[in-house]
Amino acid sequence: MDTLATAAARAHAPHSLGRRGEELAASYLEDKGLVVLSRNWRCRDGELDLVATDGKQLVVCEVKTRAGLDYGEPAEAVDETKARRIRRLANRWLSTYRVGWCELRFDIVAVLWRPGDTPRVRHLKGAF
Repeated sequence: MDTLATAAARAHAPHSLGRRGEELAASYLEDKGLVVLSRNWRCRDGELDLVATDGKQLVVCEVKTRAGLDYGEPAEAVDETKARRIRRLANRWLSTYRVGWCELRFDIVAVLWRPGDTPRVRHLKGAF
């Protein structure tokens, strides 16, 4: 039988925390009027967390969730190498779905979700 502490620790395990952060980010974007087109879209070169649209442009969103600030703010995990890979993956997504030219925006949704606290969401539009 799980204790409350064990259940809480499991809920904040890195994989589980990341998945919960992505769910929260998708809901946040939808609350802001965006339509989520893809979640966790994968190809052989990697994965896009969220692809959405605001009706005018395609928004590719990288979600970073952390339980603390030991390694810095969540958004700091998206460095130039990661940004280049996301841009390449966005082009693969466009090609896969045969989307012609469209305006693209690359965002970061940073979620800080400390155990026992309400999550804090920061949406960085046009982050890279």
